[in-house]
Amino acid sequence: MSFMLSTNGYRVVPATSSQEAISIFARLQVDLVLADYKMPQMNGHQLVNRLKQIAGHVPMILLGDPQAMSGEIHAADALLAKKHCSSQELLERIKVMSARKRGPRKGALRHAVAEELAEAS
Repeated sequence: MSFMLSTNGYRVVPATSSQEAISIFARLQVDLVLADYKMPQMNGHQLVNRLKQIAGHVPMILLGDPQAMSGEIHAADALLAKKHCSSQELLERIKVMSARKRGPRKGALRHAVAEELAEAS
């Protein structure tokens, strides 16, 4: 997964444990978190809850088995079935969530306002 994300232009900072992920998240400016539900020490749900306490605005995707993740209210912004999620679907979800975090592109609002003014006159 790291290779796939790297070859698509993303800078990946992998963590080998939840404690390492928390440390990295607290130190670096992270744009998006991609976490596996099944991890030692704490599961992905617990990790996402901890990270949301540090910076709730950062989009987070939780990958795992839907049956294992059911019955819990998740703080993650997206839940994806790990076995049924294609690379293309994951890339598209990351792209959409990154765009939401950044907000509209520069000029997008100006064009919308300009169109409204043109219609009004």
